[in-house]
Amino acid sequence: MDIDDKLKHLRRERETRQRAHRVQTTWEKIDGEDGLSVKEKLERLITLTNKGWPGKAPAKIPVREVRRREPIELHENPYLLSARYGQIPIALGLQIPGSVLAFLGRDRAFEELDLASSVFLDLETTGLAGGTGTVPFLVGLGYFRDDRFKVTQFFLSDMAEEGRLVREVAEFFKDMNFRSVVTYNGKTFDMPLLETRFAMHRTPFPVRDLPHLDFLFSARQLWKHKYENCRLSNLAQQIAQAERADDIPGAEIPIRYFQYIRTGDFSLIEPILYHNQEDILSLLSVVVAGSVLVDRNREAAERGETDALDLYGVARLFESAGDAVRSAELLEKALEGRLPAEVSDTARKKLSHHFKKNQDWSKAVSLWQEMSGGDQSFSFRELSMYYEHKAKDYKEAIRAAEEGMAVAMGRSLTDRKDFEKRIERLKGKIRKHGGGAPK
Repeated sequence: MDIDDKLKHLRRERETRQRAHRVQTTWEKIDGEDGLSVKEKLERLITLTNKGWPGKAPAKIPVREVRRREPIELHENPYLLSARYGQIPIALGLQIPGSVLAFLGRDRAFEELDLASSVFLDLETTGLAGGTGTVPFLVGLGYFRDDRFKVTQFFLSDMAEEGRLVREVAEFFKDMNFRSVVTYNGKTFDMPLLETRFAMHRTPFPVRDLPHLDFLFSARQLWKHKYENCRLSNLAQQIAQAERADDIPGAEIPIRYFQYIRTGDFSLIEPILYHNQEDILSLLSVVVAGSVLVDRNREAAERGETDALDLYGVARLFESAGDAVRSAELLEKALEGRLPAEVSDTARKKLSHHFKKNQDWSKAVSLWQEMSGGDQSFSFRELSMYYEHKAKDYKEAIRAAEEGMAVAMGRSLTDRKDFEKRIERLKGKIRKHGGGAPK
């Protein structure tokens, strides 16, 4: 993408966000008015916010099977296990061991499970103020069945019939007997929202207590340092090399739905179906890629066969899982490769903390000395503390503190004052005991 195309894309995203904000603000005002039906509120919303639909509509989604049961439509798309999403074979999803899922989901219940019995869940909503004002009008579900990976989408064409959508989705959950849930930011958004809608319609939520892998958290650990952002679509493009041609920004989705409610023009909805389907396939692809990355690095790190940035990401996962020893091993391997300066400094800092905690002073001091060449006041503080409390070499402790103070000058008043106090205290110790500890 050249600079002109990028600027056009950014401008379009900004305009879309502004339209979405205008819709949300207007809805909050209208929703607070008594005496209006949902239909009347929507008509007023569209009248107040509609300025025509900009641009050309994206290409239509290729739907294999549509069952129209007004006001609910059921869209189904099956994919052969031999198919790929980008560069990721769909069948790999069935080969991920439960131990890796348990590690990624921080839930030991996954150890006895695999993705063959999981449901990949993604909602498209009216995107309004939250609470009772947010309605999931499209429930997208991905799952393995009958030698296929299937994407089933429940679409609500009449908001007044949400109760029927809830009941049909609940029946589907029961019939399919899923044993776990996979989402992307689902713990914060999708699952609580869906559970709220079920409760409002006095319907039990069948998947509420299932093991839940929200892959957003693991994705950030694995790739935040490597890619520009961790949006699901971006990761799918970067990792799976999946091109989402003619996809629409998420901020456009509520506006398109309200336009559809007003006009009945289903061409406004087809790009939303495509977007939702791509999100589910993208989620499958990045879960597979992340799982393979974790599983491979357990052994490949021993042979130095992997990317340093990938090693660093897996090390962060082990750190957050509480396995400091394995994290440190991976960080050491990552530092043997090529890391960007900022990532390298962070890796050394994490590793030095590990060695300090385990009193492996030779390795800790070596890392602090390496970092001191990069003008890091942190490393000089650690060196000064080591020489003062462990080596009992007060003169060397003062030298490290003075270098740290020089680095802090003009950068951090707090660091500078800390080093000044440290130097004065050390000079007092020298006056009392000489250059080193008392005999």
